Amino acid sequence: MRMTTNDMPTGITRIAAVIGDPVRHSLSPRLHNAGFAALGLDWFYVACPVAKGQAAQAIEAMRTLGIEGLSVTMPHKKSVAVAVDDLSPTAAKLGAVNCVRRDGDRLVGENTDGIGFVDSLRSQLQMDPDGLTIVIVGAGGAARSIALAMAEHGAQVGIFNRTATSAEEVVEIVGAASSVVQEEAIREADVIVNATPLGMSNDSLPFDPTLLSKGQSLIDLIYEPEKTALLLEAESLGVKTLNGVGMLLHQAGAQFQLWTGCEPPLKEMAQAVGLTLLDG
Repeated sequence: MRMTTNDMPTGITRIAAVIGDPVRHSLSPRLHNAGFAALGLDWFYVACPVAKGQAAQAIEAMRTLGIEGLSVTMPHKKSVAVAVDDLSPTAAKLGAVNCVRRDGDRLVGENTDGIGFVDSLRSQLQMDPDGLTIVIVGAGGAARSIALAMAEHGAQVGIFNRTATSAEEVVEIVGAASSVVQEEAIREADVIVNATPLGMSNDSLPFDPTLLSKGQSLIDLIYEPEKTALLLEAESLGVKTLNGVGMLLHQAGAQFQLWTGCEPPLKEMAQAVGLTLLDG
């Protein structure tokens, strides 16, 4: 059965979902449903609020209800990694899952955050990671995923975090291509990433923006607001900037392919969230 955005789900429609807390703000339903419609797939994607501590129950519900694919966001990535049957090598190394797929009767945890960032960098800034110096501000789940993927693709990665022990944990995961750095290292980086929640509301800036200069690129993983105070400061200095929508798109595209086996229609998915791709 071919399904479009005007069709109603039926008894044979395949369901995918995102779990998180909060999750009602998520752009993932728009991304995935646009992709399903573009390829005429009889799939439908919904957002399901799941309170902290209930990730294992959500995984059991996936089994019971026959949900075909699951996206996982805060605060469940580590808990889901424990609840699934198997982990991809990347998810096992990170100890965190942002996507669950079916492999017969088994549920496999994947992590597409890092490759989503790499693909966004290539697509939106026309930059290849190999040989780049990147400073990641923060040491949470997103920072770890990005650090590992960038190192695996040839970048030299610095981790700056207010709590040094957390930064050291990231370096332990990533290995020799990474190191703990101080804020001053931002001056010499090709790419700087804000992987903290600072800037989402009226928080203080995650680092001193006067360390930035023309010729650098700054990616703030926050996408609500569309332009944070940090991005606005960087733009005034002539720095190339991106918010987190591109990474969201590309990590969703990787999930789409894992679930459906189809090449994701990224142009249509991007259009659904107001994003224009440079290279398709």
